Amino acid sequence: MNKKHLWGILVVLAISAFVLYADLKATPISEILRAAHGLNIFALIMVFALMLLSYVCEAGILATLAHRKKEPKRSAWSFLRIPIIQALFNAITPMSTGGQPSQLAAMIQMGMEGGRSTSILLMKFIIYQIVVLFAYVFTIIFGFHMVMTKFAGLAIFIAIGFLIHVSSIIFLLAIMFAYRFTKKATNWLMDLLAKMMKKERVEKWRKATLEKIDTFYAESQKLKKEKKKLFVASLLTVLQLLFFYSVPFMVLTALNVPCSWYQVTQMNIMIIMFMAIIPIPGASGGAEYSFQTLFSTFISSHGALILAMFIWRFSTYFFGMLLGILGWIFETVKSFV
Repeated sequence: MNKKHLWGILVVLAISAFVLYADLKATPISEILRAAHGLNIFALIMVFALMLLSYVCEAGILATLAHRKKEPKRSAWSFLRIPIIQALFNAITPMSTGGQPSQLAAMIQMGMEGGRSTSILLMKFIIYQIVVLFAYVFTIIFGFHMVMTKFAGLAIFIAIGFLIHVSSIIFLLAIMFAYRFTKKATNWLMDLLAKMMKKERVEKWRKATLEKIDTFYAESQKLKKEKKKLFVASLLTVLQLLFFYSVPFMVLTALNVPCSWYQVTQMNIMIIMFMAIIPIPGASGGAEYSFQTLFSTFISSHGALILAMFIWRFSTYFFGMLLGILGWIFETVKSFV
């Protein structure tokens, strides 16, 4: 972890502290304490348990994809530290750009060859994006009207986030199932850019993009052949997302707020789509605002809303950062071997 990452942590903490200060300034402490008075401790513990289970599922996906016969077994900790390190670097880099490189570094640390690590991460990424696509499409079809009727301004940003996600996923699927067409389309786009920009820069982009397309296509073909691994990894990805998406519902349950898991989960998925377009580490500021805006439909008390937002943000964001720091510091844990 270098100075740039430490600055990322400081930026996140500063923005989050400012948001919390602004909320606390506008909300009497007595109102927040009143909301916390009847807190369901079991449900609160379950909030953090759901996050841990999502990390365990992700570690299981990596272990499944990395499994080979007659190969020495690696410790559970060596796989578990990969998703929590990713959570740390996703949190402190803009648009979560540090997550993938940090996972690769952690896998190399555990003794896995760099090329194979990249291959496994690409396969995991393909599976994750396909499962997420179904979640996003389902949510937009059946839940977007709730936001559109009450929060038209926020709905626009959610729609933009959805389009960005779907566009990237369609591009990945095009590589898998229309490889030649995708390469021709990429070359056509680069030729067009070369007419408007410096040719040297465009050629660098062309080379890098075509190399990534080739790599991605090769890995997708490998994945198609390993049907058992594909099935198990897909099932674990579904569970991972279900655990993660269910956290806000459990937060509201901890505050004894009557609500529907179905509706709350749809709202949470739309918050995640909105957060994806905020170019600040951890989407700080925007995440808190979107949570308060959308979940005000379930919580009438402003004090309870602020407390719910704090618990949600800490469990899904800062909790992962803390675990990630431990994962980065402790490369091996003998008791897990």
